[in-house]
Amino acid sequence: MEAHSLTCSKMIDRTLTHTIRKALLQFPAVALIGSRQTGKTTLARIIADAWPTPAIYLDLELPSDLAKLGEPELYLGAHENTLVILDEIQRRPDLFPVLRGMIDRNRRPGRFLLLGSAAPELLRQSSETLAGRLIYLELTPFLLPEIAASEAEPDTASQRLWLRGGYPESFLARSDADSMVWRYAFLATFLERDVPQMGFRTSSTRIRRFWEMLAHSHAQLWNASGFARNFDVTAPMVRHYLDLLTDALLVRQLQPLHANLKKRLVKSHKVYIRDIGLLHALLRIPDRESLHGHPILGASFEGFAIEQIIQQAPKNADFAFYRTHTGEEIDLVVSLSSRQRVAIEVKYTASPQVSRGMRTAMSDLGITRGHVVTAGTGTFPLSPEIQAIPLLRLLNDGFETLL
Repeated sequence: MEAHSLTCSKMIDRTLTHTIRKALLQFPAVALIGSRQTGKTTLARIIADAWPTPAIYLDLELPSDLAKLGEPELYLGAHENTLVILDEIQRRPDLFPVLRGMIDRNRRPGRFLLLGSAAPELLRQSSETLAGRLIYLELTPFLLPEIAASEAEPDTASQRLWLRGGYPESFLARSDADSMVWRYAFLATFLERDVPQMGFRTSSTRIRRFWEMLAHSHAQLWNASGFARNFDVTAPMVRHYLDLLTDALLVRQLQPLHANLKKRLVKSHKVYIRDIGLLHALLRIPDRESLHGHPILGASFEGFAIEQIIQQAPKNADFAFYRTHTGEEIDLVVSLSSRQRVAIEVKYTASPQVSRGMRTAMSDLGITRGHVVTAGTGTFPLSPEIQAIPLLRLLNDGFETLL
């Protein structure tokens, strides 16, 4: 249970709240997944408090709540007309067949709200047993529009979000130092507690070293052989490490765009630490001054912007980057269909220019609209097809308006 974020997250309205409520009115079961400490428990309690009928909350990490489910069919059957919230559901995968049977007997919407920390077991079990009965929703750390809407000084809040990341306890800490202490504790807890629970038998020290090395490769191409040499293991093993952090929603693997072109395209994916505050903790960057003097500055802003854009683009969108061996490149290609694409470059500058590589890449792919996301405050054209736009403006305007 995310006990410490119960009060913090209430200070900022989450945009996912309405989506969860709507899903509960349509589906018998809704799975709210996300890495630990994003505020899933808090949000579930807020939804339960506003639900038309009393809801039941069970934390499957508490022995007292687990005891209630000693005979799950009897207990849950007695609450057939109640919204039942099951927190840390991945700890009881044996419940999924029970839930399936109960839903099949009564497909009333809004029966179960399942909270999970995105362990692979959760995803596998639920997809096998609850197909067609359940919808997945992901609660991320705080998003830029969420904190900008709730803060008196959005620009200052945006800078704080970029430095500290979006985990509620980290973002809302009294100082940058307190925020860093929380992030160090989060990393330690994940390595010492969550990794073993996920069935991973490698030492937490090795996984931490891998994670730190990955932070130094943030926004770069994945080089399995290089990582394997550093750890004296096989390439499949370091890929296993990478997949572990990806499954936990802590790392993003951005795939290259596959296009039928007469050019040699880069085939490796790019890796990003999803929460930018964790990136800075892994690199031991304590404050804004240190960040601005660090070589990771540009890559940090790129990863921050790309994660925010992906989380708030239309749900039917696909994401990739484009790079050729001769240097043509686009940081992010967002595709709504094979013929409806937009090109996004990210530049930490207030006075961007359009690179020749971006122009050529857009021409190669037949993309007619492009945007250079900047750290500035103004929106202005860079060419007839490409405009410069601040990150917050892009997110607030809505993606459809940029096509």
